[in-house]
Amino acid sequence: MSGLIRPSLRIIGLACKHRIDLLLPPRTLSRWAKVLLRLLDFLLPKPQADRATRIKEFCLDLGPVYIKLGQLLSTRRDLIDAELADGLAQLQDRVPAIKNLDIEAYVTSALEQPWQEVFTSIDANPLASASIAQVHKGQLKTGETIVVKVVRPGIGARIHSDMQHIVRLAEWIDDRFHMARRFHLPNLMHDHYAILVAELDLLQEAANQTQLRRNFAESDLLYVPRTYPEWSRQNLLTMEYVEGIPINHIEQLVAANVDLEILAHKGVETFFTQVFEQNFFHADMHPGNILIDVRDPDNPRYIALDCAIIGNLPDRDQRYLALSLVAFFKRDYQAVAKLFRECGWVPQATNLAEFETVIREICDPIFAKPLSEISFAEFVIDLFRAAGKFDMEMQPQLALLQKTLLYVEGLGRQLYPQLDLWATAQPFMQRWVAARLNPISSLIDWIDAGPDGWRALIRLPETISDMQTNLQTLQIQLDHLSATQTSSSRHRLRRQSACRWSATALIIGSVVLLWRPLLDGIGGGDISMLAGIVGALLGSTLLLRA
Repeated sequence: MSGLIRPSLRIIGLACKHRIDLLLPPRTLSRWAKVLLRLLDFLLPKPQADRATRIKEFCLDLGPVYIKLGQLLSTRRDLIDAELADGLAQLQDRVPAIKNLDIEAYVTSALEQPWQEVFTSIDANPLASASIAQVHKGQLKTGETIVVKVVRPGIGARIHSDMQHIVRLAEWIDDRFHMARRFHLPNLMHDHYAILVAELDLLQEAANQTQLRRNFAESDLLYVPRTYPEWSRQNLLTMEYVEGIPINHIEQLVAANVDLEILAHKGVETFFTQVFEQNFFHADMHPGNILIDVRDPDNPRYIALDCAIIGNLPDRDQRYLALSLVAFFKRDYQAVAKLFRECGWVPQATNLAEFETVIREICDPIFAKPLSEISFAEFVIDLFRAAGKFDMEMQPQLALLQKTLLYVEGLGRQLYPQLDLWATAQPFMQRWVAARLNPISSLIDWIDAGPDGWRALIRLPETISDMQTNLQTLQIQLDHLSATQTSSSRHRLRRQSACRWSATALIIGSVVLLWRPLLDGIGGGDISMLAGIVGALLGSTLLLRA
């Protein structure tokens, strides 16, 4: 606990500076906490900025780890309220650039050779700056215009130090506050730690970017810039420079005569293609990472930047998620409840009738409105929130999926407010289920599995026979164990009965032998012997009952 004190004091000091204490919900606090907050409110100055601005400045003062944590929490609307999420979402905007960075010296050190041998120029001023890295425009000696992405110096050590403190604090809170346990804070922070560590490795980001580019090589939905692996390192990524309009600059898109309805629907199609066809999705699609190629305004194309965070669902989760969505579209809430339990998203002991009732309470109001007026992302969040009441523990990949869906729908409706994501989702999911969950598809999957799958099928009769033999052996062992336990129980009962009768005989014999001395003692006014014998009798009786 001592390791928590110093960094915790720093957090508390900055929380007081930005009056974060005013954001705590009073109904969840103890009496002493409420008294302390009243005292702070009396001593500290009243805040001048609004709630969202104070949250943003608080995270910025704490540093990169907390900026990324704020970005993460802004997407977890199943855990926090909408107003707080909106405030934290402001952290996706530009953050201050690295101070006094000599980009040429940085590149020379990373490549272990003079930068002039590779580049003809590198701009000193960054194009953009984020919490972990920033990018500079430049040109290769071969003539291509590129950008170099560089990790902030010393950020790795700071991330490890801050995240170790945050994880310990989350474990301490989880251990002491029962109310906080349903949020699974330690798991959430461990997942965040893993994401941050992955973002430090630009070689892994280059590999992700290459794979995503390959997936959409023949598509007009998404363009992914090429990378230059020979001029990339763990802390340096060299990639193609691309031009486009940031997706949240609606006025510029309108001025370029971009068909916003087509653009919005393409975004939805891109999401479902990545999740259910490729199972490899860009999981950090906030506005700063998405540009629009407007060279053909009638057929615009997305440009994906920053591929550090990539999600993919295990086949089992992907299948159950698809089936759950199809069951929802059919209003088969019992099937949704069963699928959640079968997949292990909620415990096997979950009462399906109660779970189905909760799902119905969430879903029925949805169908009372036009689907175009309902948020698909909010529905998924509400569904996972309801499952959380039944001890669902959010898997990291499902959390990434939820975050990505929230971004996609938010951006789509910003472009085209009439966007009906359901109209795209429902037929897409039905096609996916029809294509993937049929006998021919199963046969193809088995063939694709290769020799291991074939051998498993050939050995199936032998495997069943072995299972039957093992079950018979297990039954014999259980019967033997039961007989042994029964015999042992009978012997123990006989022994206990004999002990009880012997103890009773001893007590009666002792009373007979002591009867005369007892009467003499009482006659002489000495009741100590009576008290002792009564105590002995009571103790013996209790012992016999035990």
